[in-house]
Amino acid sequence: MKRAFLIIVALLAFVQSQAQGVTIYGKVQSSQDQGELPGATVVLTRITSDNKTGMATDERGVFRFNGVEPGAYTVEVNYLGFKPLSKRVVVQDEAVNLGTFLLEESNTTIREVQVVGKVPLGEQKGDTVQYNAAAFKTAPDASAEDLVQKMPGITISNGTIQAQGQDVKQVLVDGKRFFGDDASTALRNLPADVIANIQIFDKKSDQAELTGVDDGNREKTINIVTKADRRNGQFGKAAAAYGTDERYMVGASINFFNGERRLTVTGITNNINMLDFSVGETPGGGMRGRRSPVGGGSTTGLISTNTLGLNYSDMWGKKLEVSANYNYNQRQNQNDRLRVQHYLLPSDSGQVYQEASYSNTTTASQRLNLRLDYKLNGNNRFLITPSLSLQQNTGATELAGDMYNANGPLNETENNAASDNTTYTFNNTIFYSHKFSLPGRTISTSLNTGFTGTEGENSLLANTFYFNGAGRNINRNQYTSLSGNSLSWSGEGTFTEPVGQHGQLQVQYRIGNQLRDNDRRTYNFEELTQGYSALDTTLSNTFSSTYLTQRYGTGYQYTLDKLRLRVGVNYQVATLQNDQLFPRNYELSHTFKNVLPTLELGYTFSKTRSLDLNYSTSTNPPSADQLQNVIDNTNPVQLVQGNPELQQSYQNNFRLGFRDFDMETNRVFFVGLFGSNTQNHIANSITRATDQPVMLSNGDMLEAGQQLIQPVNLDGYWNIRSVIHYGQPVSLLSSNVGVHGAIGYARTPGLSNGQLNYVKAPNLGLGLTLSSNISEKIDFTLSTNSSYSMVQNTLQPELNSNYFSQNTSLKYNWIFLRGLVYRTELNHQLNAGLSEGYDNNYLLWNMSISKKLLKNQQGELSLSVNDLLKQNVSIQRNVLAHYVEDVQSSVLQRYFMLTFTYNLRNFGGGAAPATDPSLPNRPRGGFPGGAPPRMPNG
Repeated sequence: MKRAFLIIVALLAFVQSQAQGVTIYGKVQSSQDQGELPGATVVLTRITSDNKTGMATDERGVFRFNGVEPGAYTVEVNYLGFKPLSKRVVVQDEAVNLGTFLLEESNTTIREVQVVGKVPLGEQKGDTVQYNAAAFKTAPDASAEDLVQKMPGITISNGTIQAQGQDVKQVLVDGKRFFGDDASTALRNLPADVIANIQIFDKKSDQAELTGVDDGNREKTINIVTKADRRNGQFGKAAAAYGTDERYMVGASINFFNGERRLTVTGITNNINMLDFSVGETPGGGMRGRRSPVGGGSTTGLISTNTLGLNYSDMWGKKLEVSANYNYNQRQNQNDRLRVQHYLLPSDSGQVYQEASYSNTTTASQRLNLRLDYKLNGNNRFLITPSLSLQQNTGATELAGDMYNANGPLNETENNAASDNTTYTFNNTIFYSHKFSLPGRTISTSLNTGFTGTEGENSLLANTFYFNGAGRNINRNQYTSLSGNSLSWSGEGTFTEPVGQHGQLQVQYRIGNQLRDNDRRTYNFEELTQGYSALDTTLSNTFSSTYLTQRYGTGYQYTLDKLRLRVGVNYQVATLQNDQLFPRNYELSHTFKNVLPTLELGYTFSKTRSLDLNYSTSTNPPSADQLQNVIDNTNPVQLVQGNPELQQSYQNNFRLGFRDFDMETNRVFFVGLFGSNTQNHIANSITRATDQPVMLSNGDMLEAGQQLIQPVNLDGYWNIRSVIHYGQPVSLLSSNVGVHGAIGYARTPGLSNGQLNYVKAPNLGLGLTLSSNISEKIDFTLSTNSSYSMVQNTLQPELNSNYFSQNTSLKYNWIFLRGLVYRTELNHQLNAGLSEGYDNNYLLWNMSISKKLLKNQQGELSLSVNDLLKQNVSIQRNVLAHYVEDVQSSVLQRYFMLTFTYNLRNFGGGAAPATDPSLPNRPRGGFPGGAPPRMPNG
């Protein structure tokens, strides 16, 4: 232990000795009133290599670059509504004070347009789009989620946030992580009135940011720039409600901001299908309709939820940045569900499966994520990101299903199933990077480790009747124990070297292994012993696998003015070893050798117009469940079995995007093309007994109407889609209009009784959004989205079908008289082309009437109704390679609720100015909340 400590001390001493560089600092102010400009963008560019480093000024308008190497640089400062300013500086061996940058207002300044009521929408530089929050008027109690939905190119559907056609992976606040990678929770827990700007960009990977060398890996990211006078204080919302049918809700989301230190506490307990608490949630809890839960899960059924979340970030000293996120969630869901599946058979007698089920499930989970970013000095940096999760699922399901064809019934089943499963996971990454004295020369290493353990038990009591011949009845009373472990590790080293004035060469090596052990034992109940003592070997299996990979890679990056080009290639050798230990010994080994090319091209036509092209390749091994050669008979007429002979899949992905932002007209335009093709796609093979029993290769018998589903490797999977977004303010309506469209094509292969079938699904989409920009007294968003899908299959073209879906919604908030607020939300769903009895069109109507109370009207008492017309339903169509299914689930319907809500706004030691526009003496001026904060003398 002592020796290890001495080694660590020596290592730290070594990397400290390698430190070089000095500090460059300065300040940004307005030349008109000498006011500080927080949030200004400052870019430091080395003249000889064109390497860039950017940051935003703090609440005092101050910026600071640490660890700058000697050389010649330019410093460029930009701020919305002001003319850019740049200076040239030569760095030697002492700190450089650049003094104050005095920016002049441009011809169209924020202060001037506030007089005429026309605020600039935003601006674009390269692949970063920045929107001015003041250009989008929202209700006083709106959240960041409400705000961004008004912005062109941003859509939120079923809890998924998309920007410019891509899923948003994370949300930053002032460049700092907020709720980890949970973008939805981040937007729901930040009030809109603390936001100055919204930035949308492609964030580089941790490795690229740490080394300063672009590796081509990016994630669509939203950065929220807060107002300078909202970075210190406490703000959020708390609410309590009670309603008819014993409906209740108590929740809160409170933010504690103190400069770099930020703590957010969220929590809720309710039985009204609210899966999280949002600062923008309207009184009554049902006004947002059905929202997908964070982290996935179902929104249908009758749901009771208890959650607690903590998010923390801070600077510990000058070198260590810490962020942490903890979440506890306990959720109970009771759900009645109807399902109908039309199978695509190679014969004319297509089978239909109908099912009615009731489930009662409880999920309890805890997640902890930690991020430690230690900047030892300007040249050396450590990043450690451990995470821990624990989840327990218990549930019971009652199911009744029957299979039939044109000749009559084939089988029917009734069964009760129960389960109790626990999963615990630990992952950790340690990353280290070092920059040499030569700009662009870096070395980095990383070590990734992970462990997942699963334990559980299931029980099944089933009665199945097969109508073939004289008929046969089979009863099952079984108990199953499950256990599994997965251990993974990988190590990676990367070296970069400058080539010429504009080039960069990268060399990389990676090795990793995944080790998995799974054991599944099923026992039949015996009358003699009155216990589960008879092992069923056809339903039991002990299995292990390893997946060892080695990757050798190189890449070259060229950057010049408007052009950014990066090409790379990796050579990967992977070995997949499968070992079955029970019920009989079986070994299988595959070795895969792949070439994985990448290409990235970016071209900037101007400050507001750019083009990006990205091509990448990847491989994916099959999961442990897909490999385990054991039958799952939870539904006795629809058996599922793994396949130990599965191979890894190979995927090609491409993305093309064009962006244009007209600052004079505030017009936003984006068009994107996305696609993927998969070789050795892991698809399903269905062996189905149509009219007569079928003997399987292992000697088991499938009764008429019974089927066995197994994963297999098939080629021919395609998925292509194109999206277009157009946004434009409409002065006549004092609103912003957005139009978006989509064209897609998906082809999915599958095997049906040994015959290859392709399900082709061309689809079209068109949407229109009109969001108000009239005033804070009137806030509405009107949107409609339509989609048309054509389902085609090669085995039985006569079963081809078309499906149309249209969703139209209106959200309307109106502040009238003195402190009275009317809110309503209408959501109309139109379906056509579903199975008989599923073509339901419904209107979901929620509304509330509220009265503002207390000082600064921070309190609110509300009476609301959810689903006034009692028409709420849930219908979903799923298109798969073997069947098309329609699913209808139970949902929460009409209830009334009385709610008290308190909006906390306490900044700078006092209450924030009232945000209700109906109040007199509302602060006005060029800066949010009044004059900007001043830097103390000296």
